[in-house]
Amino acid sequence: MPELPEVETTRRGIAPYIEGQEVTEVLVRQSRLRVPVPDDLAERLVGARIGVLKRRAKYLQLPIQSVSALECDADATLLWHLGMSGSLRIARVGDLSKKHDHVDVVMASGYVLRYHDPRRFGFVDWQANDETQDKRLAHLGPEPLSDAFNGKWLYTLSRNKRVAVKPFLMDNQVVVGAGNIYAAEALFMAGIDPRRAAGRVSRARYDALALAVKEVLAAAITQGGTTLRDFVSGQGEPGYFAQRLNVYGRHGQPCLRCGTELRRITLGQRASVFCPGCQR
Repeated sequence: MPELPEVETTRRGIAPYIEGQEVTEVLVRQSRLRVPVPDDLAERLVGARIGVLKRRAKYLQLPIQSVSALECDADATLLWHLGMSGSLRIARVGDLSKKHDHVDVVMASGYVLRYHDPRRFGFVDWQANDETQDKRLAHLGPEPLSDAFNGKWLYTLSRNKRVAVKPFLMDNQVVVGAGNIYAAEALFMAGIDPRRAAGRVSRARYDALALAVKEVLAAAITQGGTTLRDFVSGQGEPGYFAQRLNVYGRHGQPCLRCGTELRRITLGQRASVFCPGCQR
């Protein structure tokens, strides 16, 4: 499943080709996604312009502006989620579509925003006018790279929590984007045992954990800019970044820091790998 760094890299990759562009055509080859493609998608998009592309958690937000109101706020916002296997790429008018290319948004410039999703678990839908009233966004925690996410926030939310710290960190109401890979790596960097009760982690250790989350996600986003294939192409799909991971996927191997054999456990129905020597 694309995680926050993959989605952020997608945003950065496609933004230069769609922001400020007028939509001239919408092609829906398959409308039966996780949420059915809105019947009025073409009607509302054709003739409008796309504003500044944003990301909230793993959702991409495309502000839609009518040509007559370019100086005003967006008339609507299109919400795009990549699901388990989806990808958004830039093609050109005339590029042949492939199997599982479900939606094309064609720009006056000749570029095409193309949605590819073999498993069809993603969706494109209209966002509620008030983001706080959209049930998909209303209860999300802070962005991990924002100032709102810090050790104080984690410490305050964790008091009296008996849940293990790793599933606590992966809760989207606590912070968005700390998926299984990045939570495991951040806990290793902070030296915290993923099994420890969230309520028994000190403020100082949460300060270290918040910094580790920021560091591992920022590094993944930076790495993504050099490892994903060209976004101006009809070929290929973005995948996980080629990173040197310290613990994720390395159970049974020696810790890169202390040499202790890495252990694999299950927490919150998710596999977790950690170092018994470095993480306490």
